[in-house]
Amino acid sequence: MCGLAGFFRGPDIPDRDSHRDWVSRMGDAIVHRGPDASGIFLDDDIALVHQRLSILDLSDAGSQPMVSGSGRFVIVFNGEIYNFQALKAELEGQGVRFRTQTDTEVLLELYERHGKACLSRLNGMFAFAIWDKEKRSLFIARDRLGKKPLYYYQVAGQFIFGSEIKALFAVPVIRPALRPDAIKDFFAYQYIPDPKTIYANIYKLPPGHWMETSEQGTEIQRYWNLSFHPLQNRSLEDIEAGLYELIDDAVRIRMVSDVPLGAFLSGGVDSSAVVGLMAGHSPKPVTTCTIGFDDARFDEVDYAEKVARQFKTDHHVFTVRETVSDNLTTISRFFDEPFADPSFVPTFFVSQLARKQVTVALAGDGGDENFAGYTKYRTDSIENRIRSMIPAPLRHSLLPALASLAGHIPGTLGQKAQTLLGTVALDPDMAFFTSNCFFRRSVWNRVITPEFSRETRDYEPADITRHYYQNAPAEDHLSRLLYTDINTYLPGDILVKVDRMSMANSLETRAPLLDYRVVEYAAAIPAALKLKGAEKKFVLKDTFSQLLDDEILYRKKMGFSVPLAQWLRSEIRELVEPLFLSPTSGLSLCFRMDEVEKLWRAHLAGDNRYTQELWSMAVFALWHEHYKDHIK
Repeated sequence: MCGLAGFFRGPDIPDRDSHRDWVSRMGDAIVHRGPDASGIFLDDDIALVHQRLSILDLSDAGSQPMVSGSGRFVIVFNGEIYNFQALKAELEGQGVRFRTQTDTEVLLELYERHGKACLSRLNGMFAFAIWDKEKRSLFIARDRLGKKPLYYYQVAGQFIFGSEIKALFAVPVIRPALRPDAIKDFFAYQYIPDPKTIYANIYKLPPGHWMETSEQGTEIQRYWNLSFHPLQNRSLEDIEAGLYELIDDAVRIRMVSDVPLGAFLSGGVDSSAVVGLMAGHSPKPVTTCTIGFDDARFDEVDYAEKVARQFKTDHHVFTVRETVSDNLTTISRFFDEPFADPSFVPTFFVSQLARKQVTVALAGDGGDENFAGYTKYRTDSIENRIRSMIPAPLRHSLLPALASLAGHIPGTLGQKAQTLLGTVALDPDMAFFTSNCFFRRSVWNRVITPEFSRETRDYEPADITRHYYQNAPAEDHLSRLLYTDINTYLPGDILVKVDRMSMANSLETRAPLLDYRVVEYAAAIPAALKLKGAEKKFVLKDTFSQLLDDEILYRKKMGFSVPLAQWLRSEIRELVEPLFLSPTSGLSLCFRMDEVEKLWRAHLAGDNRYTQELWSMAVFALWHEHYKDHIK
């Protein structure tokens, strides 16, 4: 795993004498992604820098930027190509002579021969940039699912890119304004969906896309999309046999490494299956790492230890206690823009723990999005069945009125009835957004300033969810939800969290369940085998019933949850309280601070209804404190 950055050296990027220093500082900004080596390439048109975390071919021969054998192309590459050995053998059969044992050189030579078409041949996680000395053009690409990040800044003739936004800020010409619509996105989703960032003119290259830019212009295209077309005339036994074989192979090819390798282990189905398969391919005990909490409601250590004993792993445990307050500010800075999924905290600590033992860790990410593992899919299924039984005109007229009446019923019964009736009244895509929006509209309308409300009144974050749901290449409702999450929540939240928190600790993570072959195969499994009645991830659990005990397969899902309400009142109160009370806090950009204070006082008094909104506000304010000097 590595970090990369660079920029065009055209007349729109002045002060050419300073360019080597600028690109060097870009590398320094992301040194945590690759502390083992650094390299720079500079010519009349381009500046490139690479920070290397050595995984394959630890010799200097594997350093980057790397020049192709012909001398025409120069690459900076972040990621791993898992099928590089097969591709290398094919290229050697065509007469290519390799100088290194790296996947980087294989990718570079493959691109020289096949150009953009090489992307369909790659199985891996990647973000890379290739400079064509002859055409004077830059080609950048990102893997199918967005495991590896790539950001770029484009204004007039200026083009600057990097693995993280902080690398871009090392170039003095960048001082962007904020995007009000992106702020609204953040509070709805907890992250900012691509291609936007919180900054104007800084973008994410979307997953499964390539981009080519030169003096002649810029072109962006999608090269991969997921389609949900169910397997026909396949028995459950046959489907599960194929799934087991694919996931086992995905694990196997991700165990190729010239440095120590281990795994994250939560004790859930996904990570336990990965560890079990790893044990079958490893001649020595697999190193496993688990995070625990003092609060038993969020602690999964016992389950993880059971799996560790079953597969005789070398197991390590870390309990998150008072370290949260001491580290939250530092940890949150690694995201460069607001990011509020609270599981980033334990993800940081489990990565920190793992890095003490290994340089590469396999993880179970992707199981929930591929096989309908989240509770929200079950809840939505129930709501959608009710919705389908009520004619649309009646739903749209009667149910909102009934929801309003239910709101007057005291206690949780009234709240649940109001939520159910209000959600069922909506169309399926809007209901999915509303049920999973992290800042309720009623609270938003209460705390937003009139100025910010007017500025963003024509923008609706729900349109992102609705776009993917309505354009999903799928027939059934659940598959449309999965397609939506695979295009939004997975790359915008889960993969960002894992990449930043692992790379903050110079740790490479690999996700076998996000092997594109597994993802495409899962998409073809009938939805009824994923969510079967009340059983989430049915087909995945049944597939691994030969490997894991029922106690692991069918226990209640906990996720990577944290005791958020408790943290706000105790562990991090001293840190976040000034952000809620100061009139100059970053929250004042969009919120009425008197109303924010009321929410905070209610929380301190024991009212947990605003926990999620307050956490999102705290993260936003922490981000603003650190990055406000980079903003116009």
